[in-house]
Amino acid sequence: MKVFRQTDARFPMLWESAEQPPGRWHGPGEGPAHYFADTPDGAWAELLRHEEITDLADLATIRRRMWVAEIDDTAAEAVRLPTRLSTGGLDTYPPCQDEARRLRARGITRLQAPSAALKPGAAGGVMVRDGTRPAPARDGLVIVVFGDTASITGWIAADGHPPPELLDRVRYFGGR
Repeated sequence: MKVFRQTDARFPMLWESAEQPPGRWHGPGEGPAHYFADTPDGAWAELLRHEEITDLADLATIRRRMWVAEIDDTAAEAVRLPTRLSTGGLDTYPPCQDEARRLRARGITRLQAPSAALKPGAAGGVMVRDGTRPAPARDGLVIVVFGDTASITGWIAADGHPPPELLDRVRYFGGR
C-alpha cells in the first residue's frame, strides 16, 4: 500500500523513539506513531492545518519534503468515534488517544481514521480526460502505524510546498 507523509527535510521520514511529541492518535511517551495520508493532498493539508497557514503568500515560503512510502497490506482497524471527535480540534485529542490506546491494548498496530485536515470530499485528486479536470470527490484517510518501521520503505517524491488550490480544501482548527 502506498501512503504519503511530508516532513522537514532535515529529519528522517519516520520517528524512531517514544520521544515523539504527542498527536491525535498517541499521547506523550506512546510513540513512535507514524502518521500517513492516503493522498499527497492529505499529507500537505495536515501541515497547513497545524501551522494555520491560510494565506497564499505564506504558502510560498514553505519548503518541505513529500515522501511516498510503501507499507505492507496489514489491515488497518477503523476507529469507532463520531466524526466530530476524529476530525475535531485539539480539544478532541484526548478521546482519540483513548481510542488508540483501546485498539493497541487489543494488539492492533495500525489504525485508519477520517482525515481531520481535509474537508469532506476534498481528496478526489485530478484526472485527464479531454484535459485536466477534478476527479470524483472522496474523503481522505489517515493511516497510523505504531511501533517498528522495519517493513516501511520510503522514497522522496518532491521537495517543495503544497499546491495553492489546497488552501480552500483544508479543515482548519478554528474553521475558515
